[in-house]
Amino acid sequence: MKDLKYLTAYIVPILCVIGIYYRGFALFITPPLIVFTIVPLIELIMPSLTSNLDAESKESKLKNKLFDILLWLNVPIIFSVLIYGLYTYSISNFETYEVIGLIFTLGIVAGSNGINVAHELGHRQNSWERFLGKILLLPSLYMHFYIEHNYGHHVNAATPEDPASARYNENLYAFWWRSVINQYKNSWSIQKRLLIAKDQSIFSVKNDMLWYSVIQLSYLMIIGISLSWMTSIIALCIAVVGFSLLEIINYLEHYGLRRAQKKSGRYEVVKEIHSWNSNHALGRILLYELTRHSDHHYRANKKYQLLDYHENSPQLPYGYPTMMVIAMIPPLWFSIVNKHVPQEMIELSENKN
Repeated sequence: MKDLKYLTAYIVPILCVIGIYYRGFALFITPPLIVFTIVPLIELIMPSLTSNLDAESKESKLKNKLFDILLWLNVPIIFSVLIYGLYTYSISNFETYEVIGLIFTLGIVAGSNGINVAHELGHRQNSWERFLGKILLLPSLYMHFYIEHNYGHHVNAATPEDPASARYNENLYAFWWRSVINQYKNSWSIQKRLLIAKDQSIFSVKNDMLWYSVIQLSYLMIIGISLSWMTSIIALCIAVVGFSLLEIINYLEHYGLRRAQKKSGRYEVVKEIHSWNSNHALGRILLYELTRHSDHHYRANKKYQLLDYHENSPQLPYGYPTMMVIAMIPPLWFSIVNKHVPQEMIELSENKN
């Protein structure tokens, strides 16, 4: 029965449907207020669980398909909720505040159950699971994330070369611009390098970045033609909220952490100390253990239900949902988090700068 705890992650799309159905201020309560107010408050009183699974339990959970099915189900769930929300908007007269609520509500779903699950599936060995991951990136118009994250971020995490690693004393808003722009540029650079390695042209049918551009543009056009062009603009706004949630999480995951550079110019290998970890129970469940990020970078192919806690990993003082709210207030973030950044990491950052 304990394995069913991950069903909790479906609360976000369920709340979204409720908000769309009742409209009005319900769109702000479900899920924006609940996710970013109620959940953080609950996290403050819930325990931080640091125990790890034994070898026998890991083997059992690895063979249990339930954990995979829970991820796969997010594909029909996400697109059903998205279609319901966009269709409801297209046939109704929404007040301005309701439009804002709808955008944030669907954007939270696109970010939490969309990009977050896409991240997990994007590391899978089965090509069809990776395909599902790419599909889940579509509502956030962030399909290039698959290329940059797997071929860029996991190589360069916690170095100046990685746009998705926040620098010490860098505020969230400066990071957002730098990360969004440079991750997209890096995706094209990585794609070009991969094509050259296969002796392929940038105009090759194997250029995934071209396909992503066509698919995402087609997605917006289909919405505009079948519903309305204003609805396609709403879909675009939903995407911005979705990938912005990803960038806030990116900000949390490596803030102020730095890998040492050797005399050869190469960086030391990624260790457990180069990613922030959080063991707060509710955040772990809602985000499919994404909060045990230090172990994910240490062993990127490890499935979410098997991720471990490492004592030497930097620990965030609160769970991810709470820290996301704090990150949006830079002075508060710096006052709380800077004291937890390892001193050797600060020295590496200062020496590099």
